[in-house]
Amino acid sequence: MDQSLSGGRGHVSVLSCFPPSVGRDVAAAVVKPLRASLGNPETHSLLRTDREVKWTMEVLCYGLTLPLDGDTVKLCVDIYTDWLMALVSVRDSIPPPISREPNPYAQKILRHLYSLFLPRSDQMSPVYLSLCQQVLCAVRTLARESAVMSRDTWETLLHFLLRINHAMLAPPTAAGGVSNLSMAVLLEVWLLSCSQCFPSRSLWQMCRQMLSSWRHQPAVVEHWNRAVAALTSRLLLLTFGSSFPPFKVADEDAALIPADMEDDRVPQTWFRFLHMFSNPVDLGRPLVAGSAPPTQEEVLRGGDSQLPIIFFRAMRGVSKLVDAFLGVTVDDREPTELLLNTGLTARIHFRDRLPSLGVAVTRSPFRDRLPSYSVSRPRSGSAPPTPVNILSMPSAPPPTTSPPPHNRRLKPANVSKATSKPPTTSPSSPHCKSSYPTPPSPPPLSYCLRPSPSPLRCNVDSLLHLFGCWLFDAALINKDSAGHCDVTVMSERWAGGRAEACGTLCRIFTCKKTAEDILPVYLSRFYLVLLQGLQVCEGACPPVLASILLNSTCLFCCDLRGVNLLLPTFTSALESVLLDRDLLRFKSFVSVVDLRRPSILILASMLPLPLQFGSVQSEGLLNRWSGGNDVSSFLSLKPRLISVLVGALQTESDTHNTQVILAAMLNLVQDSALGQGVGQSQQETESQCGGVRRPRWTSGTSGNRQTRGTSTIQLDSAGVLWVQFVRLLTQRLTAQWRNDSAVCLSALEVLGGLAKVEVRVEESERRRAVSSVCSYIVFQCSRPPQLHSRELHSIIVAAFHCLNVWLTHHPAMFDHQDCLLEVLEIVELGISGSKSRLGQEVRCKEEKELNPASLRVREAAEATLNCVMQVSGALPFVGDLLNEDALIGRSASSGGSVKKFRYFVVDSSVILAILEQPPGPEQASCPSLTALIRGPSGRHTWTLQLHLEPREGRTQAQQTLIPERRGVAQEDSGIRCGVKHKLFPENMDRVPSVKADLSIPALNRIVPDGVQQQLERLRAVLKRQQQVKHPPQVSGHLVVMTTCRPPPPVTNFQTARLFLSHLGLLTPETLKDPGTSGVPTQLVSLDSSVPGFSADLRRLDQLPSRNCDSAFVFYMRAGQRTAAEILKNVESRCSVSSHFLDFLSSLGRPMEVGPQQGGGTSSRSPEFPAVVGDSGGGVFNGEKFVLTFTDALTELTFIVPSSSSSSSSSQAADWLKSPEEAGSKTESPSRLRSHVELSQDSAPQSTSSPADNLKSFPSVSSSFVSESRLLIVWVERFEDAESFLACDLLPEKTTDTATGAPNVHLIFIHPLRTGLYRIRFHENATSKFGLVVPLVNGSVVSKRSLAFLVRETVINCCHRRRLESDSAPLPHVRRKHLISDIILRYRHCHSAPSFYSALFHDL
Repeated sequence: MDQSLSGGRGHVSVLSCFPPSVGRDVAAAVVKPLRASLGNPETHSLLRTDREVKWTMEVLCYGLTLPLDGDTVKLCVDIYTDWLMALVSVRDSIPPPISREPNPYAQKILRHLYSLFLPRSDQMSPVYLSLCQQVLCAVRTLARESAVMSRDTWETLLHFLLRINHAMLAPPTAAGGVSNLSMAVLLEVWLLSCSQCFPSRSLWQMCRQMLSSWRHQPAVVEHWNRAVAALTSRLLLLTFGSSFPPFKVADEDAALIPADMEDDRVPQTWFRFLHMFSNPVDLGRPLVAGSAPPTQEEVLRGGDSQLPIIFFRAMRGVSKLVDAFLGVTVDDREPTELLLNTGLTARIHFRDRLPSLGVAVTRSPFRDRLPSYSVSRPRSGSAPPTPVNILSMPSAPPPTTSPPPHNRRLKPANVSKATSKPPTTSPSSPHCKSSYPTPPSPPPLSYCLRPSPSPLRCNVDSLLHLFGCWLFDAALINKDSAGHCDVTVMSERWAGGRAEACGTLCRIFTCKKTAEDILPVYLSRFYLVLLQGLQVCEGACPPVLASILLNSTCLFCCDLRGVNLLLPTFTSALESVLLDRDLLRFKSFVSVVDLRRPSILILASMLPLPLQFGSVQSEGLLNRWSGGNDVSSFLSLKPRLISVLVGALQTESDTHNTQVILAAMLNLVQDSALGQGVGQSQQETESQCGGVRRPRWTSGTSGNRQTRGTSTIQLDSAGVLWVQFVRLLTQRLTAQWRNDSAVCLSALEVLGGLAKVEVRVEESERRRAVSSVCSYIVFQCSRPPQLHSRELHSIIVAAFHCLNVWLTHHPAMFDHQDCLLEVLEIVELGISGSKSRLGQEVRCKEEKELNPASLRVREAAEATLNCVMQVSGALPFVGDLLNEDALIGRSASSGGSVKKFRYFVVDSSVILAILEQPPGPEQASCPSLTALIRGPSGRHTWTLQLHLEPREGRTQAQQTLIPERRGVAQEDSGIRCGVKHKLFPENMDRVPSVKADLSIPALNRIVPDGVQQQLERLRAVLKRQQQVKHPPQVSGHLVVMTTCRPPPPVTNFQTARLFLSHLGLLTPETLKDPGTSGVPTQLVSLDSSVPGFSADLRRLDQLPSRNCDSAFVFYMRAGQRTAAEILKNVESRCSVSSHFLDFLSSLGRPMEVGPQQGGGTSSRSPEFPAVVGDSGGGVFNGEKFVLTFTDALTELTFIVPSSSSSSSSSQAADWLKSPEEAGSKTESPSRLRSHVELSQDSAPQSTSSPADNLKSFPSVSSSFVSESRLLIVWVERFEDAESFLACDLLPEKTTDTATGAPNVHLIFIHPLRTGLYRIRFHENATSKFGLVVPLVNGSVVSKRSLAFLVRETVINCCHRRRLESDSAPLPHVRRKHLISDIILRYRHCHSAPSFYSALFHDL
């Protein structure tokens, strides 16, 4: 190469043989008249023959070597640049010989112009720089516009550019002057040559060799990155087509590629340009043969070396190319500034993707640009580098880090120091044994979710064939670079590029497609990189560790073979990050929040692995890198992972990160509880066979019983976890988190989920949790008025809902009086705004002022009161399917059922429908009735009988208390004796009196006159009574009295009157008009004969008393795109996976759809296998069956749409028609609607009676159209989630919302080879409360807990939508409003006498 550069003396003039004064004078005398003719278009050139031109060119060649003190050099440049334009257009100022044959003369001129760029003393003067720039611009114009250049001219032009760049860039010192522009012109002209005259192989080799000797100059890597990025953008479009995500580069960079370049030349040009820079790792290997000239050792030893920065820039450029091949659409088209000054601009740019560490380079001639990337055809034998935002170097100003998303607080939150403090340059390390400067601290990087790779991306092996060699070498560069410096210092100096390479490798492997195989050699090298990069001992490299964590969020989710062996290594790395609150080692180059976020996601994906693999023994490699800990099995890592999870929650301050941790906690507890149940059943089986019985769980154990390194599951692990997590959540909920609304909402949702987990713990733990929620409600309600807002009230409503969940799932807590009183006090606080008991002071109800925090809070408290009054001792399924038609035995169409009932309203909130039933033969003397009670809490049916004896004391023979009939008395029976009754003995008169007898005076002596008159009246009454008692006489004869006989038993009762009377409702006070306008009396009768009464009752019955939500389940096979294909899968069992059917069976129980006595679903619940049959789940499409899950507060309906459920084969979404499209008039239809039934705007109405052309469906349809839909999609291939088109499965009408797109929530479930399931969750990004838990994007769950977590996520999604909506009243509020309307419309306006009279009349 050196000989080719120095060979030939075409640039040496013959005037150099003469004394300098002679040459200078000759040149000055010749160029002046020639230059004068250039500016005048009317003049012709003075040179007419070929000989004259050649002689003049010798003079001009010498003139280019003269000093710049005169204008000779400038005139020579002007003449030559003008003559070069002969290849573009013919001018009169150009000599005729040159115009006739421009190519030979142009080649000679280029060889002469090389003299201008030779080193000289005044080469930094402005005049010299302008002359060089003039020549370069002329050369660029020549290459762009000339159409007559021959191959020799092209090669001469490329040789010329190579030589002048070599002259400026090869020296070990920093290049100055126009080196930046010359490099840009070289690459641009080279690309033009590839389009018009492809360079020869020798030229490519020469260019590669020269470029290897220029790599120590920053401008080289900058322009190389630009050219390769532009070529990659064109290559991806040709290789993958327009459907592949475009790799967008800056417009000026895209213009580097000629538009007319043939398609078959693009791959050749791209591949050669890619390897033009050679292996960037050679920057750290100066002694590699042919990699650099001997003088590059001076570059490495220089105190101002920028080789580590250049190495990073090269690796970052490769990282961008990798992103492009993965189809990551990142758009960064910042205009390029052509700077004549050397150095790197102090700008830092961050790409819109999951960041690795970023490097900002000082004084760059071109700004960093972050192109969006696509995929190119794999090619073996090539291996360039990839981009990752890594370290930032010296004097770059720190970028402003945006605050984490969804971090809305009730009061302003403190700004994280990690994101607000500018980076400081650390002083030189005292341990450095060489002259290398310590690299400065890079600025913090903001964390952004990286866009998903394209499903059309190439395979991992193909990318590694292209880039793997460079990336693996760069990731392990510290092993080869310790020649002249301490290993630690060398590692720190090259940490930026190494971290970029490690992050890029992680992104490549985590983009593995489903069922894709990767060569074992690549896997082994990748795992070696991870094992070295994740070291946490002394000598570890924090930037590399951070880069790996930032780019490995889904490493354990993509079925990499053998990746689970890295579990101990990642556990140690996560311990060093998540258990350290300050992270001082990382603060200088990455935001603490941004580093903790991917670490938490990795931890969440690792939590199910120990239970999944259990006691599977690990390999020796796993123990080798486990940091000295005893790792005998996967299960032995569970205590460490739990410790990291708890520690992460205690040290975390970011809202988003905390929500992810909370979701992982619920996942872990549920999985442990279900896994413990399986383990316990296995243990009991073993014990029955003679095995040793392990210790059983004991209530009330603390969380300290967990020990690290155990190899068996303790039976109390789930209970201990439950207690530990509940205590931690409740403690932080009432302390650290109470001002963060998003975290509080997630914590309340997780607490509600923990209430549903079946574990054995002491009842006091549950009461403690309820007490903590009550304390939280008290704190929030007690805030000053100026802090009250809708957001605060939404959190209070969510707290009441959480309280309802605990009360309904654990009604035994009501047996504890203190717990019941505390709950009732909270209900009182929510309804009235204050408590009656404040310390020692007690206020009565009538003394309190009704002032709740808000109407929503009051309604939530009323719902809690309903739970307290109904749940205790009740069945889990609260409700009743019986109505008037069912009790009478008539159909709803007859309309005569309501005429048999008496309707009353109690306290303007409860409608009593009383049916006075005629007693049967066995109950002839017992009054009985049937009461339908319709209230805000639902509809209930009771049958009552009146007995005068307790239930326990009754016998079968004793039906009534009426005495038995005795025989008739005989008139002459017995002996009658006349007996005269006396008050005193007969001999009392014969007893002589004494003075003591007179001590008590007679009554007539001491009584006053008024009393005396009363005594006289009393004597008269006694006399008349004696006359009455005297036996009657008829004609002087005595009349004999007969025995009294009891009347016959009464068989007809006014049972409604008796029932109301026994309830204390038939009193003057209850019927008295309160005197307030619009307020009815306590007891009101309704007129059932008014038209529309029965229809309004049915409307009331259709309003649910619980939150009724629904979701739709789809099955998407690999490669499917259209809605018709997706809907057809569930019609046959052969088209779906057996795991999908298991998932459906665990979601809920089959429920038959059809009209019943009370409307809605059938009470029959057939078995799942019998219902499914040979279908793939499509039988649950809502026509005959659905899947339902019910508890006391929620009713979930899962529908599996199928193509057969559509009446029109041309429209795949006809089964989702809205009520207006179905032609419903007076009642809301029961047919499924387009995901409208998720009830996230408001609680949906229950089903109405079926229409002629619609199928009845339970609790799904509503009278409103919700903006939110929830779809659960089972995907066989995870990358197909990107191509799932929800709009094709949604009707057109509902997609035309105000925002232009439907608010669709998508839960994708993908089965992994490990038996776990990977979750991808697309939720509403505009929610002010952040993430919905427990399933978050990137979650990994077990089969045991999958259905539970999906149900909880659906419930929480719908609940949050109701919280954020202004038109979503609680179910009992909707019922209460309709009851009020019924009262106003059908109340009987009559007096109290007429009311009583109506009770005695039969209907």
